[in-house]
Amino acid sequence: MPDAPPLTFVSFKGGYGMVGDVALAAIARAGYLSHIHVTPWLRAQQRVSSGHNQLIIPLSRTPEREALYTWIAPIAPLERAFFSLDTPVADFAEARQRYQRIAVGRGTAQMEILKSQGFNDKQIVSLKLGDNPARMLELGRVDAWFTGVPEGLYQWPQSDNSLQMSPIMDSTDMYLACSKYCDAELQENLRSAVEALRAEGTIQRMLETYQPER
Repeated sequence: MPDAPPLTFVSFKGGYGMVGDVALAAIARAGYLSHIHVTPWLRAQQRVSSGHNQLIIPLSRTPEREALYTWIAPIAPLERAFFSLDTPVADFAEARQRYQRIAVGRGTAQMEILKSQGFNDKQIVSLKLGDNPARMLELGRVDAWFTGVPEGLYQWPQSDNSLQMSPIMDSTDMYLACSKYCDAELQENLRSAVEALRAEGTIQRMLETYQPER
């Protein structure tokens, strides 16, 4: 899992984030021990996809990724929007016209979404997870940041300027996913654990703990 606050925290901060807490609780409930690996996000995806019985979070289920993983259970939807310092765009068409450089996390579903919406490579500025896109906006190095709403709102109070958020542009479910080759019993045990946590209301409570205010 990457360090992608508030979805995941790789260093314990009263918890491991919205998706991190749910996944770790499900693993424990299913009777397994967990060991967190922190790896650059693109490399992590490649390693898990080609490995055996390795878990990865928070992975959005997209058409490009569908055949590469075993999709165990959805944790929560992830809404996405543009964050900027000027008047928000209304839709992707306006964003294509107005924004010359858009910050996007490397290896994220956001890159796939922008390309599917007709943005060209010159408009997409690929950032390592952990870089500070809000600061890049303040310095004028990018025109906008396309990201998950929780991540954008998490950065909002830390920005020297007031970030502006566009309407929601896209939403996909974030999953607890496993390698393409994933033991059937492991899949079923984890899937059952996630659904039990959901039925008890535990997932909703965990998500709300980290949910930034809009």
